[in-house]
Amino acid sequence: MGVCSIHDGDELAITCPVRFRQEWLIAEHAADFFFSEDSRWTTLTEVRLDDRNGKSAGNIDVVLVSYDDRGRLLDFGALEVQAVYISGNIRQPFERYMKTPEKIGSFDWSGNKLYPRADYLSSSRKRLAPQLIYKGGILHSWGKKQAIALHSGFYKTLPKLPEVKRDRADVAWLVYDLQLDSSRQRYNLTLSKTVYTQFKSALDKITMPEPGPIKNFIEHLQSRLDEKSEDNNPPDAPTLTDLLES
Repeated sequence: MGVCSIHDGDELAITCPVRFRQEWLIAEHAADFFFSEDSRWTTLTEVRLDDRNGKSAGNIDVVLVSYDDRGRLLDFGALEVQAVYISGNIRQPFERYMKTPEKIGSFDWSGNKLYPRADYLSSSRKRLAPQLIYKGGILHSWGKKQAIALHSGFYKTLPKLPEVKRDRADVAWLVYDLQLDSSRQRYNLTLSKTVYTQFKSALDKITMPEPGPIKNFIEHLQSRLDEKSEDNNPPDAPTLTDLLES
């Protein structure tokens, strides 16, 4: 996979997972949370995690392992990289561009209704939450620390997580931005902040919606019921009389 990013104004909208691997900073930052300063450690990528029944709970993006001078494993922690899904379409603008590549200077797809944009809701509900529940749940039961690398635009869409001091945390949220190095005309991965939480409180906050007042839902139901009465439409399902006469 190549390096890619999509920007919305000055804010980073999407970063591909490979972008998080610049200079392997995410591993350095995760190791700082997992292990003591003088630890020997290395990384293992795409490590399968099984449940009690031998069924896969998924692959862990990066497992950091510490070891002694004989190469025997001492400890480990799990690092997950959470990039963002997109909605929209990338193939169509590429095909359009390939028809007239000489017009790249004037090519603009931004007004199209299928213009790619960050789908934060799907990224949290369909990707982040299940990973925390399945893989994270197993690691938590083993008493192992976890780190989650994500960019700041995505982190801002999450509910406010209950923070704790570092020495009480078992999850570190590594929040990154891409900052422009104008001298080299390239973006560099930069850790903007680290948020320390406990596993269960963070999981509950992400997976449990904050309910609004029931009054609002009742008013909505009443409005729908009023519309149905005004339309005076017969019910879709057959009535008892219809069944008896058939």
